[in-house]
Amino acid sequence: MLAAIGWGLLAASSLFIGALLGVVRTWRDGLVGAVLAFGAGALISSICFELAAEGFRVGGAVPVALGVGVGALAFFLADRGVERLGGRGGGGSAGLPLALGALLDGIPEQAVLGIALASGEGVSAALLVAIIVSNLPEGVGSAADMRAAGRSRGAVLRLWAGVAVFAALATLVGYLLADLLSPGWQAAIDGFAAGALLVMLVDSMVPEAREKAKDYAGLATVLGFAVAAALSASG
Repeated sequence: MLAAIGWGLLAASSLFIGALLGVVRTWRDGLVGAVLAFGAGALISSICFELAAEGFRVGGAVPVALGVGVGALAFFLADRGVERLGGRGGGGSAGLPLALGALLDGIPEQAVLGIALASGEGVSAALLVAIIVSNLPEGVGSAADMRAAGRSRGAVLRLWAGVAVFAALATLVGYLLADLLSPGWQAAIDGFAAGALLVMLVDSMVPEAREKAKDYAGLATVLGFAVAAALSASG
């Protein structure tokens, strides 16, 4: 159990560290866009080679497909709720959706980490690094975006601290519930994370990256995908 808590905190802390980097200095739009694009590429790789592939392996295509649909709908509805509450008004419109996407992705993703620990598989160093590689740009991009929209440093850091804590706790929950979850449920959890991420990428992260990084967005995205894919393959 202590191992699950420790690994969960290590993986989730990258979200808060990214947010901290995003608020300690003013980032140029082009640099924020490049960071977001790199993170988008890393997340696309995570969807393909970690979430979907693992879901297919443990539970088959049907639970993964159902999870993808539920995850996509969950992000869509939650994002609409944020918009109605005015969370996306003004500048920096991608900041809160990125945090929301990190939460909806991080909870099931880290639950899977806890399940792997409980099953005795241990932690793949490549998977851990891939999670961190994708988490850091999300935190940096979102925090910089929210600061540009006029939110205080304290408010931004409190939000991301909450996201990181919930993600870390999900590792412990996954560890404790591992024996109760069938392979189908494990696959559906992977699919849920993938679906939420896909909608967030298309609706928020990629458009924001393109707007800010302009012609360099595509190159940065491919670089992020290549780095994360190489890490997944090495694991």
